[in-house]
Amino acid sequence: TLAGCRMRILAWLGIASLCLGTAWAVPAKEERRKAEKPKADLALYENLDLDNYDLTLDNYGDILDLSNYEELYDYGDLAPKIEVGTLAPRPKDPTALPNVGATTETPKLQPPTIAGPVHPAPIPAQGECGSPGAAQSLPSCLLCLCIGTSVYCDDADLEHIPPLPPETTYLYARFNRIGTIRASDFTGLKKLKRIDLTSNFISWADVDAFRLLPSLQELILPENRLTVLPELPRSIVRLDARLNRIPSTGLRPEAFRDLKQLQFLHLSDNQLDYIPAPLPESLRSLHLQNNNIQTMHEDTFCDSQDHSQIRRVLEDIRLDGNPINLSLFPNAYFCLPRLPTGRFF
Repeated sequence: TLAGCRMRILAWLGIASLCLGTAWAVPAKEERRKAEKPKADLALYENLDLDNYDLTLDNYGDILDLSNYEELYDYGDLAPKIEVGTLAPRPKDPTALPNVGATTETPKLQPPTIAGPVHPAPIPAQGECGSPGAAQSLPSCLLCLCIGTSVYCDDADLEHIPPLPPETTYLYARFNRIGTIRASDFTGLKKLKRIDLTSNFISWADVDAFRLLPSLQELILPENRLTVLPELPRSIVRLDARLNRIPSTGLRPEAFRDLKQLQFLHLSDNQLDYIPAPLPESLRSLHLQNNNIQTMHEDTFCDSQDHSQIRRVLEDIRLDGNPINLSLFPNAYFCLPRLPTGRFF
């Protein structure tokens, strides 16, 4: 009917107007939001004084607050990721591939060896007393330890000085049972500088046992049984013969006069009756304590005829433990930088 057709036409028109209204409403709403956003952003900067925004080193801390800098920025996520299990490229050669299934055996550490009495033993290939062949023929390199030009024979139950390599410079043969020093023990050792025979049983040394050693500087003989001091080479700098049995008659007359390089003369704990004068000008230290010295001459240390003499280097004189009253000899010390150590009453 005509009424029905009108109703359908009106319904279609209502639906069309509804769709058109919706289509126009969405853009209009978006435009209003875009217009309102700049207004809101401008409201955030209303209180910011841009006229004085001059960033310098002086006002840097006032403008930017760095007190919570670490809290605001967390750089943990920016750290590079490292894969611990990453493997190196495999070699191209299959034979070079490691055997993953095999386990490496931890080497067992051997306890350190402690040096003791050295008994005859084969010399290693790198023997240091010279060539291996030469070392094999030298008892000193079988019984002792040879390092470079030094020979160490301490506590080796030696009864004699063993044959030494010709290049020997230092000999240490302490704490043995050596009883005699022969002139042939050091023959040809022109480079020998030091001999240390501490704590042996030495009761005799040949007169020429040391005299012919042109480079000898130190002769160490304490804790032995010497009763006679052998002649010394003129190169000697230090003589230590403490704790022996040497009396004054066991010293040659003027035994130290010509030893122009002698600096240390230690003869304490012997049986000396007097100070072995004259003493060389080079002497720095004289130890004669615990002997039997009872008197001295005015010329023992100083020249009584030359009152201008000064012995500047002789600063260490030990006479304590002797039955001598040092105050009885005041004129014997005028040339010394300091008085001897001993009894002054």
